Formats: sequence, C-alpha cells, structure tokens
Amino acid sequence: MRDEQMANPGGRPSAASAPPVPPARPLDTVDRAILRMLQTDGRASIRSVADQVHVSRANAYARINRLIDDGVIRGFSALIDQERAGQGASAYITLKIVQNSWRTVRKQLTALPGASHIALVSGDFDVLLLVHTKDNRELRELVLTRIQSIPEVLSTRTLLVFEETELGPEEQ
Repeated sequence: MRDEQMANPGGRPSAASAPPVPPARPLDTVDRAILRMLQTDGRASIRSVADQVHVSRANAYARINRLIDDGVIRGFSALIDQERAGQGASAYITLKIVQNSWRTVRKQLTALPGASHIALVSGDFDVLLLVHTKDNRELRELVLTRIQSIPEVLSTRTLLVFEETELGPEEQ
C-alpha cells in the first residue's frame, strides 16, 4: 500500500464523519490470509497480497477495501521500538475508577503523553493503561501528578515493564 493509502486508506472520511459501520460479515480463508499478511507487513502492495493469497489484484483490492469499509481493518501503523525511540521506561498502570465514569476517564487518559493502550477490564481494577515515558522520573510525574489528579481515579498501581515482545500473526 502506498503512504497516502496507509494514512487515509481509500480516501475514506475520518471516523468522526464516517457513516455507521455495517454489521460484521463472516470472514473466509482468503480474508483471513489477507489480514495475516497485512499484520505482518502493512506496507505490502496489492500485487504481493494478490500473489500470496492466490487471487486477482482486483479481487485483493476489493477485499481489502471491504475489510476497511466493514471496520475489520481499522488502519495501518508502524510498530515502534519504544526504547530506541527514546522512551526507555514502560509501565502498565491499573486504575480503580468511580463507577460509570469510564467515558470521562478514557477521554482524559487518551490525552496523556505516552499513553499507548487503554482498556476497560473486569476484575480487581477497572482500567489497564500502557504508557511509555523517557525515564522513571517522567513516569513518576505522569502517575503522581497527571493520573492521580483525575478526580474519578480512586487508586492506581504501577507495574514496570522490563522487556516487551510484540506478537505478530506468526506467533499467535
């Protein structure tokens, strides 16, 4: 795919102006093969996708566009080595929040520098947040000053990440 396609696949409108996503359709073996291939190499050309999954280029192009339109493919991105990008400290932060405040808290967490993944979960805590910061001092500041100052956050627990491995389709 070309850079412009990755930034805005198919020239589609942004999520804010996009029409509602249609109900999910079952994926066949060709769709799944395309998804595995694009997970491994999001920059793969239509020609290479078509060759790998044994369909015509027109069919591959139509299938990828359908997967995008159906919301199965949400976008294309680069996998970042956080340490090499100057983000030497990573942590999972668990949060207990006021009941029914998820939307408010999520909005504030998404604005945090270094926030990489946010999930509403069940169990002993309510939210799981992955952050990447320059160092432990910046991490401390993020947790103690920014996150704990959110009124709906009742408590936090920080779990330092010593090593990360991004799982691709071949490891899953």
